[in-house]
Amino acid sequence: MLDILDIAEVIGIISFALSGFFVASGAKLDLLGVFIASFLTALGGGVIRDIIADKSLYAFTNNLASMLVIVVVGMAIFFKIQRFNTIENNILFILSDTLGLVSFAISGAMVGIDVGFNFFGVILLSLITAVGGGVLRDMLINEVPIILTSEFYGSVALVVGTLIYLLQQISSLNVWTILIVFIIGVLLRFVALYRDWHLPKVI
Repeated sequence: MLDILDIAEVIGIISFALSGFFVASGAKLDLLGVFIASFLTALGGGVIRDIIADKSLYAFTNNLASMLVIVVVGMAIFFKIQRFNTIENNILFILSDTLGLVSFAISGAMVGIDVGFNFFGVILLSLITAVGGGVLRDMLINEVPIILTSEFYGSVALVVGTLIYLLQQISSLNVWTILIVFIIGVLLRFVALYRDWHLPKVI
């Protein structure tokens, strides 16, 4: 189970580091700003999750986490990946952000299960891990966090967290069922984008 958790963490960090790069470069931040935004996006949610779960901070105890962010952002800069002033229709951003969202939703739910949280604790950790870094990044660049405005965004994390919890309850949580949940989460995000699904607005 730990191996699966590590894989989910690595996929999430790589994906969100690239996602953070796109947002930061689109906001025309300087080199330091790009790295800070990418680090926040990739590692912020996991730090908040580990604090709540009273676990050693993965981002600060595993050198691989920081190295992955540095390598991803460094390669994006070296290969001069195109920056976009508007990222909503940037397929590379959407793909990286989706993979990061679903991967971190899975890792958050698994950490919640590992520390013995109940259903609400598990889905809360799933949500926080998936969106926490992006919220910190958006606050840094003075943008409304995407979870508050975007299509079905946080709901994907809640669905993924719920599925992971239910699989654990029926003793069916394994590499194959987690892979199925990952695929479901990715497809749900893309269908929500394609069909322009939104939660009802209050006003």
